[in-house]
Amino acid sequence: MSLLLFDIDGTLLLSGGAGVRAMTKTFEALFGVPEAFAGISIGGNTDTFLLSTALARANLPDTADVHTRFRAAYLPVLEQEIQLPGSGRHGLMPGVDQLLTALNGRESFHLALLTGNYEPAATIKLAHFGLAKYFSWGTFGEESANRDDLGRIAMTRARERRLPSAALQRAVVIGDTPHDIACAKAAGVRMLAVATGFYSVDELTAAGADVAVPDLTDTTRVLEMLR
Repeated sequence: MSLLLFDIDGTLLLSGGAGVRAMTKTFEALFGVPEAFAGISIGGNTDTFLLSTALARANLPDTADVHTRFRAAYLPVLEQEIQLPGSGRHGLMPGVDQLLTALNGRESFHLALLTGNYEPAATIKLAHFGLAKYFSWGTFGEESANRDDLGRIAMTRARERRLPSAALQRAVVIGDTPHDIACAKAAGVRMLAVATGFYSVDELTAAGADVAVPDLTDTTRVLEMLR
């Protein structure tokens, strides 16, 4: 019995850069600053962290009201951008559909999200790629700028939802970046790293993943690792 905490971007899917395009367009529309996220490391960071970083670089106030305004303006732009192929990879990562189908309905596995995306942005991405049906709850980017906090929040939320203690003791973060690995360690849970984002198996192993795999295509093997 296990609690499985899935990252989205680079782990379940890639949207051809829709998220960063939408954030860039929204920032320019609101604040008149073009290419505000250029040079900022996107992968594994929360949307809240990315916005705070861009605001600091532009010498703009970093307030709760600014974050609320940006989030509200960003979501409809993301809805548009995700319909476009964009640049880079666009679609489900290898093996994801088969793995989630195999996990669906199994009482021994409890699925949730652990993502740096704003909650509505996560819903937009999952719905576009047909994955929303697999996830009923999670922890999201507006809950903290610090990715490490999200793992701890997820475990608290799982206890509040009265998941079996056996599942909590066997919790696993599934992600594709060193930030995901650090988040898992901060929460005291296992880490399955998948090299379908922008880090190799060797890089993920060096960053401290308990297990690192090229992708999720070997459903039987992955299920064994997640037990």
